[in-house]
Amino acid sequence: MATQFFPDVQRIAYEGPDSRNPLAFKHYDAAAVVAGRTMAEHLRFAVCYWHTFRGAGADMFGAPTMRHRWAGAADPMRAAEETLEAAFEFFTKLGVGFWCFHDRDIAPEADTLAETNRRLDRIAALAAKLQDDTGVRLLWGTTNAFSHPRFLAGAATNPSPAVFAYAASQVKKAMELTHQLGGAGYVFWGGREGYDMLLNTDMRRETAHLARFLHMAVEHRKRIGFGGALYIEPKPHEPTKHQYDFDAATVHAFLLANGLEKDFKLNIEANHATLARHEFVHELEYAVAHGLLGSVDANRGDALLGWDTDQFPTDVKECALAMHTILRGGGFTTGGLNFDAKLRRQSIDAVDLFHAHIGAMDAFARGLRVADRMIADGVFADFVKQRYVGWDGDFGQRIENGAATFEEMEAYTLKHGEPALQSGRQEMLENLLNEYLYSVR
Repeated sequence: MATQFFPDVQRIAYEGPDSRNPLAFKHYDAAAVVAGRTMAEHLRFAVCYWHTFRGAGADMFGAPTMRHRWAGAADPMRAAEETLEAAFEFFTKLGVGFWCFHDRDIAPEADTLAETNRRLDRIAALAAKLQDDTGVRLLWGTTNAFSHPRFLAGAATNPSPAVFAYAASQVKKAMELTHQLGGAGYVFWGGREGYDMLLNTDMRRETAHLARFLHMAVEHRKRIGFGGALYIEPKPHEPTKHQYDFDAATVHAFLLANGLEKDFKLNIEANHATLARHEFVHELEYAVAHGLLGSVDANRGDALLGWDTDQFPTDVKECALAMHTILRGGGFTTGGLNFDAKLRRQSIDAVDLFHAHIGAMDAFARGLRVADRMIADGVFADFVKQRYVGWDGDFGQRIENGAATFEEMEAYTLKHGEPALQSGRQEMLENLLNEYLYSVR
């Protein structure tokens, strides 16, 4: 495809850890084989459309600081088409295999739903052509049912059934576009599905409506023949005081309570874990333990700030721990690592988009190699196995299998007395992790 928007940047190449070229990969070698698969197959990198091409540096304290070359057309639809063309030029030069979008990011909303949908159809036709031309595929689509004033009190959980219907109409169209574009999944993020005050909220009714909404989505997925996965993305708060999809465990409980556990997996975001006062790897571990891991929004927050900063992930330790869990869970199938991250407000040049993604991709590539060695050596797995070895004996197995009683527990304790204490060896394991982190280039 023609170079229009990033004329000074060539396709980003892998040059190895000794390279000093800031526009080259030092660790991400897409074709390199790790644990039986290429890095590209393991990591399945995706670029998010909203922050990368629609974000302009605005925050709650200041106006936009970035002037994108692709956003200057006076006609909003022409601007939307040029933004899409810029995006695919970027995807191709960066060398990622996937992208993700919200409906309202790829096409501007019109005065009526019918006209909005016509605009979406026009953009989707261009997206399909660009996908065919470049080989870049859609990781997942979603809808923005939180920015417009109509969603001030939520979408599926809104007090008004008319708003519920509007949100359902948006999801219907976005899911159909995702199917049309060959998307591997579809994400539900309840941007305002929560409450700010319980005195004006019927929590039971709102969560019941959210469940009904999701059941309707499952029914529509089957009706249109969409074979992609359905994901829910947990987030604890911001913008609402409390959101009904607070964290992985909360979403799991919701799915179980409403008969949806077989229809949805989770899209885990690192920064949302931070907001829930969890580590990123905690959310991943919970999802893997319960067969819920679908995809990942790869970013990071700032522990000193209380909002969703959506910074690019550059902490190799965090990436390694994440990949350690993902690999042990079997790796990605329909999901991948979507960079739901945005440039800092002072990074105003188009080339900064490349620097940000290169650093994040290198960090996860290093994390992948570290995780592979950790798993291959088996030291951490062996330690955990030994720590719980008592449960593998006859007594432990009787408890786990549901055969034991409180009376049996009492008899055992009376016979054996005070249990022996054992060390968790936390400091030793932290030291060992550092050996893996800093011995792998």
